[in-house]
Amino acid sequence: MIEATAKVHAGAELGAGVSIGAYAVIGDQVRIDDDCVIGSHAVVTGPTRIGAASSISPFCSIGSNPQDKKYRGEAESFLEIGCNNVIREFCSINRGTVQGGGVTRIGNDNWIMAYVHIAHDCRVGNHTIFANNATLAGHVHIDDYAILGGFTGVHQFCRVGAHSISAIASIILKDVPPYLMVSGNSARPNGLNRVGLRRNGFSEQALQALRKAYRLVYREGLLLKDALRALRALAAESEEVARFARFIAESERGIVR
Repeated sequence: MIEATAKVHAGAELGAGVSIGAYAVIGDQVRIDDDCVIGSHAVVTGPTRIGAASSISPFCSIGSNPQDKKYRGEAESFLEIGCNNVIREFCSINRGTVQGGGVTRIGNDNWIMAYVHIAHDCRVGNHTIFANNATLAGHVHIDDYAILGGFTGVHQFCRVGAHSISAIASIILKDVPPYLMVSGNSARPNGLNRVGLRRNGFSEQALQALRKAYRLVYREGLLLKDALRALRALAAESEEVARFARFIAESERGIVR
């Protein structure tokens, strides 16, 4: 299932049922697990691992050197992509740097649309959606079920929390707590991602608790430390609020507000 015009390095490892399209290039130290599809003209360089049943569309650049001036060709530079990911045309995903832990890591079941860029040392969870032209700078963390609207840009070292969503052309300069909807340049909160939460099975009781938590942080005019103090009682009764409060307390860049 390898097209005659494809170039596969002798040091690459291909699992069962892997399909390699015309003029694709698979480099040394690349491992592609079972049932993956690599589209025509895609380039995958190593050290890179792609999990089973993932799809790389034509003209992608996967596993290329990090775009970091500090990078000096160190061997401890890896890309790990999990299973069942869909990566559409013209995406670029870079390996990690020694300074950032050495690994760019993408989880499972992610939907990554055309022209997305994921820079060095990023961590992407599971079940995320990146719309066309979303861009992650280095060291960004995207948690499970987060959705980035088209042309969203995320500043380096930011974290985007689980089940959050950004509107089109949002510029995220600070951490986005879980469950939020944000938009603008720079991004500001616009309430909870209620539609997404309901689609993912959150109960009405959980939504009510999160609405109270959101009001404490964003509507009551409280200092953040006072809002966190007020969240403690709610967090004791709601796992979702506890996760929301913990994210805010652990934020190093500060949160959108």
